[in-house]
Amino acid sequence: MDQKINVRRIAAHEATHCVEALADVLIDCVEGGASVSFMLPLPRERAQAFWRDVAQSVMRGERALLVAEDSTGRIVGTVQMILAQPDNQPHRADVAKMLVRRELRRRGIARRLMDAVDILARDEGKTVLVLDTVTGSAAARLYEQAGWQRAGDVPKYALMPDGEFCSTTFYYKHL
Repeated sequence: MDQKINVRRIAAHEATHCVEALADVLIDCVEGGASVSFMLPLPRERAQAFWRDVAQSVMRGERALLVAEDSTGRIVGTVQMILAQPDNQPHRADVAKMLVRRELRRRGIARRLMDAVDILARDEGKTVLVLDTVTGSAAARLYEQAGWQRAGDVPKYALMPDGEFCSTTFYYKHL
């Protein structure tokens, strides 16, 4: 079943209204083993607090929040672009928390989100993007297919949600 997916930027005034739906996506991904800064079990309150902080950052103009919505308007994926950078790096942005609900993976949603990141970065005047992900993961393959360049790996950089160490690969993309 191929659903219509709409990718869009969340406006500052609507960011807080997305907290519950974004918490659902985050919890689903962490429960599925995604190493995205959270450990198991991930209490709903912790996920909500994270997204409330993101919403505040969106409202301050420090970051952009993109979502992928299905035909019913349910948020099924998301990615962030951290726009606020040091004074000597106004041309750069960090890409973070690229998440897609497990039951909808391998349908091109993550690729659409990453394509939207490229467009948004250009619109924001950003010419260098950076991100990191678990070494050898499906996300790493996606980024490489989308034209990201591998900068290097750091062994034991982070923990998987179950507490096991994982290596992290850093990527960059010039636009």
